Amino acid sequence: MSNFVVRRLLSVIPIAFIVLITVFLLLHIGPGDPAALIAGENATRDQIEAIRERLFLDRPLLEQLFLYLSNVAHLDLGQSVYSGFPVLKLILQRVEPTAVLAVSTLILSVLIAVPMGVWGAWRAGSAIDTFLIVASVVGFSVPVFVIGYVLVDLFALRAGWLPVQGYKPLSSGFWNCLRSITLPSITLSFLFSALVARITRATMLEVLAEDYIRTARAKGANNRRILIVHALKNIGVPVVTVIGTSFAALLGGVVITESVFNIPGMGRLTVDAILTRDYPVVQGVLIVFSFVLIAVNLLVDLSYALFDPRVRQ
Repeated sequence: MSNFVVRRLLSVIPIAFIVLITVFLLLHIGPGDPAALIAGENATRDQIEAIRERLFLDRPLLEQLFLYLSNVAHLDLGQSVYSGFPVLKLILQRVEPTAVLAVSTLILSVLIAVPMGVWGAWRAGSAIDTFLIVASVVGFSVPVFVIGYVLVDLFALRAGWLPVQGYKPLSSGFWNCLRSITLPSITLSFLFSALVARITRATMLEVLAEDYIRTARAKGANNRRILIVHALKNIGVPVVTVIGTSFAALLGGVVITESVFNIPGMGRLTVDAILTRDYPVVQGVLIVFSFVLIAVNLLVDLSYALFDPRVRQ
């Protein structure tokens, strides 16, 4: 088991290094002078030169890369060109809303999607199975922002049950925070739930067709025992895998959802940085999002040992 964990931890190092190099090259792969693009059309030559010096663009490329990696290693993600504040400080100010939104969406999606997928496979061909398939297609097809505006119209504007937009921090009270994050979480969970439910259903159908399930039925095991004891524990690896791999889609949806509901999170910070050509902030957010994905996938890999003892070898 310890060797398995060590191998997985060591595999993260080259992935993180490739991510950092890729993010660094974002300033250099496009045409034109990066400093001029950041400064804008009306910038003077002195302003462009100041940006070039601040971002070390006046140095050789390899020296720029070394300085960039050294700064990141010391948790220095640079300074915002637009506001002048450290990028890390701006990100830390926006972490809580995004983390609360992502965690609440993940919990809500798993609580809804996994039981629906299992039940749909158990009752394959029934009305609930048909409903699951239709709901999954709708979840995949309808854009997140459309779902968000529909939910705002129904539950905020018409019913008045929930706030239209904004975010209440955890310091204002758990229920105030939960109330402000309910509509965004439901909106974002549509896509995530659809994906997890479809994979859960497909995996459960394959498991229920296995020989050991037929053997358990032949021995007189009741349906509850077959479903919980024999079937559920064998869908763990595929379901956890799809939850981990689709986390990237969840983070992508966070950017849109935060813009729709005016949540001051990292997604909104990303949009504002792109609109103002604030490349250091964009790079910093990309690094954070990438490292979160790396951590999630590492946890998914480590969780395989809980579901399948063979991977520990």
